[in-house]
Amino acid sequence: MRNKHRTKKEPTVRALGSESVMKCIRRDIWLYVFLAPALIYLLIFKYAPMLGMVIGFKDYSIGKGILGSEWVGFDNFVRLFKTPNFFVILRNTIGLNILSLVFGFPAPIILSILINEVNCKSYKKTVQTILYIPHFVSWVILGGIIIQLTSMNGPISIVLSKLFGMAPKSFITDPFSWVVIYIASGIWQGVGWGTIIYLAAITNVDAQLYEAAKIDGANKFQQIINVTIPCISGTIVTMLILRMGSMLSVGFEQIYMLQNSAVFDVSDVISTYEYRVGLEQRQYSITTALSFFKGVVGLILVFGTNSIAKKLGEGGLW
Repeated sequence: MRNKHRTKKEPTVRALGSESVMKCIRRDIWLYVFLAPALIYLLIFKYAPMLGMVIGFKDYSIGKGILGSEWVGFDNFVRLFKTPNFFVILRNTIGLNILSLVFGFPAPIILSILINEVNCKSYKKTVQTILYIPHFVSWVILGGIIIQLTSMNGPISIVLSKLFGMAPKSFITDPFSWVVIYIASGIWQGVGWGTIIYLAAITNVDAQLYEAAKIDGANKFQQIINVTIPCISGTIVTMLILRMGSMLSVGFEQIYMLQNSAVFDVSDVISTYEYRVGLEQRQYSITTALSFFKGVVGLILVFGTNSIAKKLGEGGLW
């Protein structure tokens, strides 16, 4: 009898649920209209291309198309991992990302805290504007500027030779110096954008917490450690989780503009390999398999980092 009773009630519940959904859509119809372009963009340019991932499991031919090409299973992945320099490329990608994470991730956090402590509004706005500008400048321009600054006849080499008697040196062609230039230029270009996010989080911190800390005798540094950082820890963790998802992705434009034959052993990464093999050699199956590999690793890192954050009591994305 209980089963019969439940069976009778289920259609009513489903009907009410569908009716309430339709009511919500009719009530907020214009919100959905404004949201539609973004959803269409995501569907066309983000989700639809995922169908092309099957190329990684096929011997893809442009003439035969995706559906007509022969299935080869995991052969493309085997060929990829057996490529002589694949693990060198993987090492360079992970190494540059780890260095960027260690030095670049804390930079906008520290900078946003320092900017927040500035009382002069005009000075604060000027500093913020100066920091934001590089983010909107193309790497084609930034790369040209950096190459000119760090070349043998560039101002950095000339100043160092005059101050310390050093022989003129091309920093952009030295492997160690190139890595330093890559990390520093990446921080310079992206730190301003990061400060926007963390400044927004800091402005939402309850002012009463700072007042309570002052009453307890906390100085500015102690207020930052015990109030500011704990209050924005959720934002920090969220940004870290998202950052971990791109550990196998290095910005192609920056690498390509700064790369040269003298530093190829430390600057050849997955993105440049994809460009070289995919666009120049037209081995689409190999590069698609590589993209699939990157996506799987990124997904594992995101889920793993999110799980660790939740176990440490810092919350997570879900």
